[in-house]
Amino acid sequence: MIDNLSQQQRMILAVVLSIIFFVLYDTYFMPKAKLNQELNTTKVSKVETKVASPQIDAPKVSNQVVKNISTAPKTKSKILLTVNSKDFTIKIDEFGRISSYTLLGKKFKTKDGGYTHVIDKSMKLKPLEIRFSDSALNSEAFTKPYRSETALVELKDKTTVKLTQKLTNLTVTKIITFKKDGTYKVEVKLSKPTEFFITNGEHPVAEKSKFVFNGVIVEKSDNTLEKIQDNKADGILSINNAKYLASNDKYYTTVFYDFKKGLNVVVSDENKKPIPFVKSNNNITLNGYIGPKSYDKLYSIDPQLTNVIEYGFFTFISKPMFLFLKYIYSVVGNWGWTIVFATIFIKLFLFPLTFKGMISMNKMKALAPKMKELKEKYKDDKQKLNVKMMELYKTHGANPMGGCLPMILQIPVFFAIYRVLLNAFDLKQASWILWYNDLSVMDPFYILPLLMGATMFWQQHITPQNYTDPMQAKIMKFLPLIFTFFFITFPAGLTLYWFTNNLFTIAQQYYVNSIFAKQKVVKE
Repeated sequence: MIDNLSQQQRMILAVVLSIIFFVLYDTYFMPKAKLNQELNTTKVSKVETKVASPQIDAPKVSNQVVKNISTAPKTKSKILLTVNSKDFTIKIDEFGRISSYTLLGKKFKTKDGGYTHVIDKSMKLKPLEIRFSDSALNSEAFTKPYRSETALVELKDKTTVKLTQKLTNLTVTKIITFKKDGTYKVEVKLSKPTEFFITNGEHPVAEKSKFVFNGVIVEKSDNTLEKIQDNKADGILSINNAKYLASNDKYYTTVFYDFKKGLNVVVSDENKKPIPFVKSNNNITLNGYIGPKSYDKLYSIDPQLTNVIEYGFFTFISKPMFLFLKYIYSVVGNWGWTIVFATIFIKLFLFPLTFKGMISMNKMKALAPKMKELKEKYKDDKQKLNVKMMELYKTHGANPMGGCLPMILQIPVFFAIYRVLLNAFDLKQASWILWYNDLSVMDPFYILPLLMGATMFWQQHITPQNYTDPMQAKIMKFLPLIFTFFFITFPAGLTLYWFTNNLFTIAQQYYVNSIFAKQKVVKE
């Protein structure tokens, strides 16, 4: 039956299957990080080092060290210090860790009336936690608390706090400078050189979603990314002179970064979960950020930090698409209308190709009777049938694949917007009209999916077809229903894009059909 489908019908089916395949692939089969499969061997990534790092040595991590630093410490602890600002509240526990980080403001309001906790007590691995290679020292570090000169700090522009931990043979000092934009600088000073590991923490738990990446991302010195997805870590990963080490959920991140000297990163695994650290043998100074993956916020800190916003397999398309949408938003001020206008622009940009494709489809429809005659005449000689069909196409200036190219070009646009709507914090709670207060989630009343399906059926009805088998027509008529069912749970913004795309395709199809009808009258 499929063999009898025309090129156009095959392409439509291919689009449907492509959408299903890529969404499922992007959701369930994202490539795992290339980690060492055996814990007995430490694999050091061979990357070109652009900037030497005199600050810390290259990581050389033995199995015993990994075992020591992976030992889960005591998780319950008292709050040592609280830092308050108008945008967030930070709580540091007696082991010098950021045990709580709460974002304040309207956009971070939760359904229960509280505020978003980027970091909370449920997280086992908390930012600024230090673990030592020496197992005895490591154990002692989680029994003797830090001391602070103050218990409460009010942050206006920036503030510095000092934490001190006195162990038997070592004194650890953390000097942390917090800034109002969510960034901070931590200086770790040791009374004598000692190998230790400091973490940016596990990924936040505020917006965990199975449809996006949750885990650790490391940008190497050659600008490539190493991604270790949650529950898929396996072995030890060591990277010299990394630009940043980030732990991400859907909308939030906790990150260490150093774009000048670089970081020596070690990511081990604990029950398949990535455990990220920066390794040092002596004093170290790190830059950090905790908060939303807002493009403007990250760009204001350092433009390179925007790479923390990761869109999956389609990042190379989605990132330019987001910037394009962002530009339109700066003009219209509404994300819903931004999607509408972006769709219109894309349709106008592709119209020369769309116009040729639609003309070709009309010609193919006009040639359908002659094509049927040829198929009947040369049904026993497929080679000669193909030759005659090509002659027919050439004589009448028809291209059987002419209507496919515009449809193929829509696929990357579709997935670019799909990933942007799932990942971009800037589109969180993006409104449009009526009840559409968040275009990053599904339409609660299913209106847009139904309208999308209806316009797709309408578009199919006015599009010239050259069916030679009634069964083909039945198959194609089910496509709007399949798309409607598929889009039910998609973000409303994505459905809005496809609905708007259908409306303008219908308008263009009517326009092209009228031109072809006039040409036909003139010829007759």
